[in-house]
Amino acid sequence: MNAGFAPRLLRGEATPRLVSVVVPFLNERDTLPTLVDRVSTVLHDAGESFEIVLVDDGSTDGSGEVAAELARRCPPVRLITFRRNFGKAAALSAGLGEARGDLIVTMDADLQDIPEELPRFLEQIEAGYDVVSGWKRKRHDPLSKTLPSKVFNLVLSSAFSLRLHDFNCGFKAYTRDAADHLRRRLYGDLHRFTPALLHSAGFRITELPIKHEPRRFGHSKFGSGRLMRGLLDLLTVLLLTRYRSRPLHFFGGIGLAIGALGALGLIYLTALWFLGMGPIGDRPLLLFSIMASLAGLQFIGVGLVGELIVVSKGGQGGHYVLDDRRAVIDGPEEATAHAR
Repeated sequence: MNAGFAPRLLRGEATPRLVSVVVPFLNERDTLPTLVDRVSTVLHDAGESFEIVLVDDGSTDGSGEVAAELARRCPPVRLITFRRNFGKAAALSAGLGEARGDLIVTMDADLQDIPEELPRFLEQIEAGYDVVSGWKRKRHDPLSKTLPSKVFNLVLSSAFSLRLHDFNCGFKAYTRDAADHLRRRLYGDLHRFTPALLHSAGFRITELPIKHEPRRFGHSKFGSGRLMRGLLDLLTVLLLTRYRSRPLHFFGGIGLAIGALGALGLIYLTALWFLGMGPIGDRPLLLFSIMASLAGLQFIGVGLVGELIVVSKGGQGGHYVLDDRRAVIDGPEEATAHAR
């Protein structure tokens, strides 16, 4: 580092802040040295104290050896190695847990995200946001990847009342509080829903348009199977966020809709029977109506069981997040003493 380097300070405090850059990777041996060099240069020039946490998600192309050499040669670089591929959510969770920074940035290792954008993310955190999500406004990806992504983002924006153009962008910045909250909730493929998970907890989120470069090395890990998994994960996130403390509203709503169809069918057939308009026992509508009514009752029953579980675990306890900056504000000492 040059002689003019001075670590940045946390707002309102005298201690220098640390920026952690968490990079999960899978078979990206050609990009890692360049990525580490560019991230280091950008943050050093910005006057930041920093570390780079590389997470090897079971690479098989020698990326782990390249990362280990970078960690030996570059003191700010740290390496976490999985025994096998556990998925990006697990890699992010491990990286966030190992990161020691006050501000944490996550980014992909394929160099499609531009490290030179890092200071812009940190500026938005300094402006008071808890999460800054990148938006690849102009993507250099095939239509088979961009079209499903647009549909995915539209559905999520509607489902969670959070207007973002790009939920799944890997380039994001978090405060320490937001990163800790997120780390405990990442599993499966839920990394694609990180803004929704944090928005539901009350964290302040903004979006930052960023440049997006074409992939020059390796190949995309995107596959068609992610579409079906994404739909199921959407239901999971809805249950974890909007309906976690009121499962009956989710299952009961489905049950009432299905049960209402069954009830209408049965009422219609009953009216036909009373009017003497032929036998109803051999009508397919009878079987459908009975099955729909039973299915509706089952959904409502599941919702009621869910409500009992929520109540037995303390109701709303643990389903809210305090703002650590203003978690508890005591009144004047005299008033407190008087209250005693």
